[in-house]
Amino acid sequence: MTQESAEKVLAGVRNFRDVGGLPTVDGQRVRRGVLFRSGHLAHATPEDAAFLGGLALHTVFDFRNDADRKLDGPDVVLPGVRNVNIPLSDPADGAEFWKMVRDGELDQLQTILGNGLGAERMTTSYRTMITSRTAEHSRILHALAEDSVPALMHCAAGKDRAGLSVAITLLALGVDRGAIEADYLLSNDPHRRYKVHRSGKSRAGMSAEVLELLAPLFDARAAYLHAAFTAIDETWGDVETYLAKGLGLTDGTRTRLRSRLLES
Repeated sequence: MTQESAEKVLAGVRNFRDVGGLPTVDGQRVRRGVLFRSGHLAHATPEDAAFLGGLALHTVFDFRNDADRKLDGPDVVLPGVRNVNIPLSDPADGAEFWKMVRDGELDQLQTILGNGLGAERMTTSYRTMITSRTAEHSRILHALAEDSVPALMHCAAGKDRAGLSVAITLLALGVDRGAIEADYLLSNDPHRRYKVHRSGKSRAGMSAEVLELLAPLFDARAAYLHAAFTAIDETWGDVETYLAKGLGLTDGTRTRLRSRLLES
């Protein structure tokens, strides 16, 4: 996997990148060409699909829920690639909220997102994904350790559900937290950011005031990732206990995971 491939900008898929090259605390690195992340693949062009099809993917992990998939559509079919849907949020949770984000007027958005409420919602979401989605994250890591690489992880924008799942995978590999955070924050690059859509029903449209209120929802902020790490420490005491007891990773599974995804 070349650096050019790692940084490939796709026409219909946002936020694609190869996580390879990130350093572990013991001097190894994540292999290139084995773990990718992106936004959804529903709008992939034929050229995008041809590129993705050339990555020799075993599995695409789609963390969207039914509401997301109804909004954006199903992923394009990549021949010979297994698509595994593991929703990391409740389809019913926040349906009215996201309708408000798309259609709401300025005063309504101010009520649900103003005065720090947008950022608070995001930090709460990250903490909840840690504390209530252990079965799902365990399933992902066990799959990677057994047979599912090369793998691509995505959600809708590729920054929150996929971003946190990638971060947990990197923690299990022993990647330095600073490197995990740096990769997470790449989702803020202009060419990676999710395209915010507002319907024509709202008179407020995409005004500067609206965009400022929506920003916490579509930013990748270090504080969100820190909230997840804090939830791990507060709930399990440390990362090793979280991995062993929270996610049920044995030493053997960790060894297989590292052998598949790391290189010296």
